[in-house]
Amino acid sequence: MEAARAEPEQRGAAPPLLPLLLLPLGRPALGAAPRLICDNRLLERYILEAKEAENATMGCAEGPRLSENITVPDTKVNFYAWKRMEVEEQAAEVRQGLALLSEAVVRGQALLANSSQAPQPLQLHLDRAVSGLRSLAALLRGLGAQKEAESAPEASPLPPLRTLSADTFCKLFRVYANFLRGKLKLYAGEACRRAAR
Repeated sequence: MEAARAEPEQRGAAPPLLPLLLLPLGRPALGAAPRLICDNRLLERYILEAKEAENATMGCAEGPRLSENITVPDTKVNFYAWKRMEVEEQAAEVRQGLALLSEAVVRGQALLANSSQAPQPLQLHLDRAVSGLRSLAALLRGLGAQKEAESAPEASPLPPLRTLSADTFCKLFRVYANFLRGKLKLYAGEACRRAAR
């Protein structure tokens, strides 16, 4: 009798791997996003992938260059100014930066596809970056970055996002890695602390 009662409970429980299986699709399981993004190991995995892509393209001079300059977010962080920002302002800056970075990587992917010399490993790194950025954007939405960014005070409009220009795949991946381990990690850490209160 007890075994029969326990069975429906098990059937209703979501398998623990389900949220991770849905990540490549950019669709975290309901209620799983805050828990996943707040697990430091997940963010570190994306950072590691970005660093691997940067390392694979380190020979910027010899490696394939972008046929046009691509606009990317400036990844420098003024820690004093960052700590004084409202969480809504941080969320807006991270969301804007992530969106611009996603556009840049997709543009790089398109430029490589149109190139006569498209190295397979580089294509693989770009594909991973596109998938990773989609997943991170979905996880941040689940953490409330979209809602916080939209509720930023109207009285103090955000300054325009500072940008850089990338002319090599190496620089594109360097910005990708630096953005993840800089502004994104800082914002996620603070948002997770707030969610835990």
